[in-house]
Amino acid sequence: MNFVEAIKSGFSNYVTFSGRAVRSEYWFWVLFTVIGATVAMIIDAALLGYDPGTASPITGIFDLVTLLPSLAVGARRLHDTDRTAWWLLLCLTGIGAILLIVWFCFKGTPGPNRFGPPRS
Repeated sequence: MNFVEAIKSGFSNYVTFSGRAVRSEYWFWVLFTVIGATVAMIIDAALLGYDPGTASPITGIFDLVTLLPSLAVGARRLHDTDRTAWWLLLCLTGIGAILLIVWFCFKGTPGPNRFGPPRS
């Protein structure tokens, strides 16, 4: 899956928490959100005079628009590694985010698992 396909998939499945997401889909989505948030911060600073790191309107809107798709693609990525989406709650612990990053880097289970067939 390429960058554009991953973004389309992220927004077209923005509340689909079932199924599986391949590594490229997840990591291209993460790249998109990082680039988008950076651009939003630059626009906030240049046009509206907000300091980077403070609450600002365009960054806030971008974050709200990408919140559900990010949770959904994270859940589907965990499904690809044959883990339940409840593991996303590890992010709330801070240190658990490291474990999630490691799991997101693993290759998905080959063939069908309890969350469905693999996607290509």
